[in-house]
Amino acid sequence: MNNHSPLADTPPSDAPALTPAFSPLYQQIKGLILQSLQSGEWKPGESIPSEMELAARYRVSQGTVRKAIDELASDNLLVRRQGKGTFVATHAEQHVQYRFLKLVPDQGDLNTEGPAQREIVDCKRLRASAEIARALALRTGDAVLQVRRVLSFGGVPTILEDLWLPGGPFKGLTAERLADYHGPMYALFETEFGVRMVRADEKIRAVLPDESQSELLQVPRSTPLLSVERVAYTYNDTPMELRRGFYRTDSHHYHNALS
Repeated sequence: MNNHSPLADTPPSDAPALTPAFSPLYQQIKGLILQSLQSGEWKPGESIPSEMELAARYRVSQGTVRKAIDELASDNLLVRRQGKGTFVATHAEQHVQYRFLKLVPDQGDLNTEGPAQREIVDCKRLRASAEIARALALRTGDAVLQVRRVLSFGGVPTILEDLWLPGGPFKGLTAERLADYHGPMYALFETEFGVRMVRADEKIRAVLPDESQSELLQVPRSTPLLSVERVAYTYNDTPMELRRGFYRTDSHHYHNALS
């Protein structure tokens, strides 16, 4: 027994005329699956029911379910595995870990370069400024967690990041927990706090470092850095992180494949 409203592949004969706001049936099924993902019915890394089971659950054709799952897989929310089924995507998977990190070495790639060495410089709770509150859809003065860390590759400090997280969902996150966790930060957010980042918007510009940035990245203040400001969202387009990264590009470059 489930609480989902049944949907039919063909609207009833007394259905009102379609309007421009009408969404195709597979989009409605996509929305229902998203609701289950958001509610945690199927957690990151877990398999979801088969297409046949979902078709029975929602009372639609298997083809309609398949089309909805295809879109969710294209959005990197689900992962199909041949012969095994469909799984909720997780940032703990190797091929997903670098999805939001576009800085790659000039020689080789991130996998051959090996994991970054991470140093948590600071982790503190404070009140959101108007700017931070606006980016995270909070109210000015709401509690936020601010984290500063340095990522090094081959012993060379390469990325300096400042992060702001809403205080409520990340209650209990400390510098010690960040330092002790050796996987990707987004995987920690997933497993420990139930927050999955599903998409992000970025702004990129060239900047000169201030005194503390040049010191932490061990570069002169005349060295241009790549500034990447990112807002990461969980389901339902809810912002969950503001991240400002400062990247050295003397041995790395920003790579983004467009399609």
